Amino acid sequence: MIRVVIVDDDPMVRTGLRLILGGEADLDLAGEAADGKQAMAVVRDLRPDVVLMDIRMPVQDGLTTTELLLARPSPPRILVLTTFDADDMVLRALRLGAHGFLLKDTPPPKMIEAVRTVARGEPVLSPSVARQVIAAATGGYEPQALRELARLTEREREVAIELARGLSNAEIAAALSVSVATVKANITRIFAKLGTDNRVHVAMRVRDAGLL
Repeated sequence: MIRVVIVDDDPMVRTGLRLILGGEADLDLAGEAADGKQAMAVVRDLRPDVVLMDIRMPVQDGLTTTELLLARPSPPRILVLTTFDADDMVLRALRLGAHGFLLKDTPPPKMIEAVRTVARGEPVLSPSVARQVIAAATGGYEPQALRELARLTEREREVAIELARGLSNAEIAAALSVSVATVKANITRIFAKLGTDNRVHVAMRVRDAGLL
């Protein structure tokens, strides 16, 4: 069972998300909050697996809340909600470590699958809007990103590039004709070399380095 908390200041949005997610047997809508301050307490008390996080909220915005939640031990996965696919605040949230984002008008089946994907530890990067946002995060190649990716072996770079394209571990294995275990081992080494445990961060460094 995947425990989900919804954080959005618009009660209509919260109602819509409850209707979309509430009928799934593997999703437990554990709670909700109308602003970031409420979200801090709700997440502390309910310990959800996934938080659907609006960005623009009163009292405490989603960006600040995302940063604070991810600084906690054993934080939830943060799936950012936004109205615009080029929202600068979404870019900042991804850089803080958010595990992906959704447009609020995402079709219900894709929204449900996105929650499941994030709960599995994989980012939501497949939709075209996700690629646009990640690409928009960079105006050119970053020397630091190039230096970081130079630490990777040829195989690790191949895995990192496929990861940045939004492929799952199984899809990467099929694309590179290796086992899933090999993909997982390479991702572990990539995380260690880049100093992260976040697939979105790896994807953004690949973009920053101009490898996609």
